[in-house]
Amino acid sequence: MNARQVKAEIAELFDRYVLALDYDELDEEWARGIFSDDVLIEFPVSQHDGINGLVEYHQKALSMWARTHHVNTQSIVSIEGDRATIRANMTSVHVHHERAGEAREHYVSGTYVTGDAVRTDRGWRLSRLSFDLIWKTGNPPA
Repeated sequence: MNARQVKAEIAELFDRYVLALDYDELDEEWARGIFSDDVLIEFPVSQHDGINGLVEYHQKALSMWARTHHVNTQSIVSIEGDRATIRANMTSVHVHHERAGEAREHYVSGTYVTGDAVRTDRGWRLSRLSFDLIWKTGNPPA
């Protein structure tokens, strides 16, 4: 596999992650198809270490919202042997659950995403994703 194909494979892992947050059922197959066993996910408000419990971590975070919509830019991938780095920007729209007819402004954020990937016996997997908040509008849940 040439470098262009490897970069595309790694970028697709991140794309699959982002799309799954809004549209797919998150399960162990999803997690193990994208992440290494020792993955680290870092958000501005929390983090999770390791593949165990990763599905539940994401499900709990997403359950705070009625819907979400995540959009990422094309990823910049740099490869060095069996390791790679990835960078992208992301805009995330979070729709609040309705409460007694109360209209609430969506919580929208822009983040700078960095990460790492490693070549495993199962193929390339993301080993770290870190989301750094650049801007936001609206309010998160109380």
